[in-house]
Amino acid sequence: MTVHRHAAVFIDHHEAKVYHVDLVGFDESTIASPHVHVHRHPKGAAEKHDHPDDLERFFGDVANALKDAEQILLVGPSTAKLQFVNWVKQNERALAAKIVGVETLDHPSDGQLVAYAKKYFHVPEPRVR
Repeated sequence: MTVHRHAAVFIDHHEAKVYHVDLVGFDESTIASPHVHVHRHPKGAAEKHDHPDDLERFFGDVANALKDAEQILLVGPSTAKLQFVNWVKQNERALAAKIVGVETLDHPSDGQLVAYAKKYFHVPEPRVR
C-alpha cells in the first residue's frame, strides 16, 4: 500500500479534486458530486432537491480517496468543504484527525493548487543534479 504523505482537496458542490503531493510531483483524481434532482409537480412547478444518499456517497468517495494520506488540506470556495469536515467527524473519525487545514480558495488551476499545497506542507522543490 502506498502512503501519500500530503493531500490537498479542492471541493465544491460540483466536484472534488484530490491531489496527492510529494517531492517528485503530484497525482490528481476527480470525483463528481451528485447531480441535483428536479422534481416536477402536477401544476408544472419544479423543485430542486439534493438526495441525502447522493451526498453521503459523494463524501464517502472523497474520504476513500484520502485514506492513505497522512495530512490533508481542504480548500474550496463555498460551504462544501465545511459540510465535508462535519461528515468526516461523524463518519470517519480517523480521517478527521488527518485534516490539518481548511482554507477558502476560489477555483485555482491545478498548478496553482499544487504550488499552494507544496508551500502549505513545506514540501521542498526537488534537487536538480
